[in-house]
Amino acid sequence: MNFFNIDTLGGFAATYGALTVLIWARYFVIAGLFYWLLWGRPEEKVHAVRLSEKRPTRDTVAFEIKMSLLSSLIYAAPGTVVIEAYKAGGTQIYTNIDSVFAWAWIPFSILIYLVIHDTYFYWTHRAMHDPKLFRAVHLAHHRSRHPTPWAGFSFHPWESIISAWPLPLATFFIPIHIGAVAFLLVVMTVAAITNHAGWEILPQKLVRSAVGKHIISATHHNLHHTDYNANYGLYFRFWDKVMKTDKGLAKAQPAKSESV
Repeated sequence: MNFFNIDTLGGFAATYGALTVLIWARYFVIAGLFYWLLWGRPEEKVHAVRLSEKRPTRDTVAFEIKMSLLSSLIYAAPGTVVIEAYKAGGTQIYTNIDSVFAWAWIPFSILIYLVIHDTYFYWTHRAMHDPKLFRAVHLAHHRSRHPTPWAGFSFHPWESIISAWPLPLATFFIPIHIGAVAFLLVVMTVAAITNHAGWEILPQKLVRSAVGKHIISATHHNLHHTDYNANYGLYFRFWDKVMKTDKGLAKAQPAKSESV
């Protein structure tokens, strides 16, 4: 894409436009795939545990998609800043791997970024549940009381602005391989979508294992959409456990529940 090399305001706008389209495409492909696999087929064909009491309505899905498209416009802004800064050599993103240490740093850097994101998310998310902020900032997301895969990015613009910056800013200070950046983007997207899917796609042995007790799953996050004072985490249950806001896992729902 040659327009990525234009070192002008027009080049920034072109990068922003292209990145927005890419984020939208990623969202529709991944969210659409999971929505079809989980809600678009007969329930007896879905090899997952249903968590949502009610099937999604068209209005719910339409609202989630609308808010997600708006959120993507905001998420593309810090991404564009990082891309333009990277082209100018202004970030800590690198491409060369020239030592064993460099290989070993890749998974470690991914973990650091996930911990930063998880910590930032927990505390800002919890703050958004303060009555003074909830209606103005976070209520839009909780309109999805029984969320679908489309709800993964369904946020009010104010919430999107708050949540969009921590990892882009980290690229200016913490070295990370460009492949690790791509991996993180996939993890972030899949986690956001599957944790709002209304179904648990992870094996129950994992969800209820020693490992499962420390990670966020759909079973864990789905409870947050019915109990607003519980389960604020993003990837890990660490802060929920430390702050005693971890209230465990949502219950599975019986098959063929009535629609809303």
